[in-house]
Amino acid sequence: MLVSLRELLQEAKRGRYAIGAFNFSNLETLRAIILAAQRRSAPVIIQTSQTAIKYAGLEYIVAMARVAGEQAGVPVVLHLDHGTDLATIEACIKAGYSSVMIDASHHSFTENIRLTKEVVAMAHAHGVSVEAELGRLAGQEDEISVGEREAAFTDPAEARAFVEETGVDALAVAVGTAHGLYRGEPHLDFLRLQQIAELVSIPLVLHGASGVPDASIRQAIACGISKINIDTELRIAFYRAVKNFLDHHDTYDPRKFLSPAIDAMAELVEAKIDLFGSANKAVR
Repeated sequence: MLVSLRELLQEAKRGRYAIGAFNFSNLETLRAIILAAQRRSAPVIIQTSQTAIKYAGLEYIVAMARVAGEQAGVPVVLHLDHGTDLATIEACIKAGYSSVMIDASHHSFTENIRLTKEVVAMAHAHGVSVEAELGRLAGQEDEISVGEREAAFTDPAEARAFVEETGVDALAVAVGTAHGLYRGEPHLDFLRLQQIAELVSIPLVLHGASGVPDASIRQAIACGISKINIDTELRIAFYRAVKNFLDHHDTYDPRKFLSPAIDAMAELVEAKIDLFGSANKAVR
């Protein structure tokens, strides 16, 4: 069965490691994520964006995720990433997601609180965990697009007030990462992250982690990050594996060129699990 995000992240926070949250929109990516989690005996978060739901269909996603949760042998969370539409969030809660994210970071601080409280009340009534976001990451991820001038780092004092007011289970913070591909090396504001972690009691989430150097990831975890999102690197691994195969083979059988993609993504996820420190933490 699918499990709650809340308990897994609280354990990660106590153990000072992070759990990987990997986006999927098809069977191959989901299989790769679960395979890697099984190999590393790690809890894992499988998540979908709103556009992934439009692409694959909510019923198909939940059905695949339920099978994964039943057969994986490790804790699996099905999470909605960057939920901006309340109707979609509600549909995910009712369909069987064990965690949802309300991203109202593009609204004012007051409106962000109001919308987040509404989702928390709705989700908690069904035993579903809630992640929210304060501050805005630059970059492009599916429907989410934020220019550099619109990006804003999370204010530590606002973070404490936000968490106390909303009752949210996890908080995504903006400390220097970005969605999509980086044009240069990202520089995270670790002092800000430490200040937020000292003021906020709930687990913190790092979005836009694809391409962030390993040393920065380790330091972010040491500063209080408990959930780390990976999407772009998975897509690149998928693309490169398929392209490399088709560059050397002439076939129209998708099983032939999708199998190497599964292997490449699983290898990437295993490496991230080791980096995040969540290997061998899958204790039920």
